[in-house]
Amino acid sequence: AFYGPRIGVAAMAFCFPGTDPKGGDYPPPKRCAMLWRPRLMAALPKMELTLLVGAHAQAWALGSRAKASMTDTVRAWREYGPAYLPLPHPSWRNTAWLMRNPWFGDEVIPYLRGRVASLMS
Repeated sequence: AFYGPRIGVAAMAFCFPGTDPKGGDYPPPKRCAMLWRPRLMAALPKMELTLLVGAHAQAWALGSRAKASMTDTVRAWREYGPAYLPLPHPSWRNTAWLMRNPWFGDEVIPYLRGRVASLMS
C-alpha cells in the first residue's frame, strides 16, 4: 500500500547536498527546494496527511510554528494535525533519541498507524 498511487514521497531537495566529513549529509540546499517544491506541492492531488520527517522538513512546512528544536516540534505533534505530523528522521543515529523519548513510541506511533489506516480505508 505504501508504494501505491495513494501515497507520495517527496524529498526536501532533489539534489544531493554532499556528505559532511563529521558524519551524515549536509542539509538540503534551500535553492533546490525553492526551485521545485512549491510547484510539486501545487501539482499534487488533495493531501490529507503530510509527514514532516526531520528538522529541515518541519522548518520548511511549519515556518514560525516550528519549535526551537526538532524534539520540541515532535513533542507538540498535536498542534499540527490533522494535516501535518512531525517525525524524527529515521536513522540508526536516532536510537538514543528514541530511548530518551519513550512518549514518541507510546503516543505518536500509535496515532500515525491509526491515521494512516483510516486514510487508506
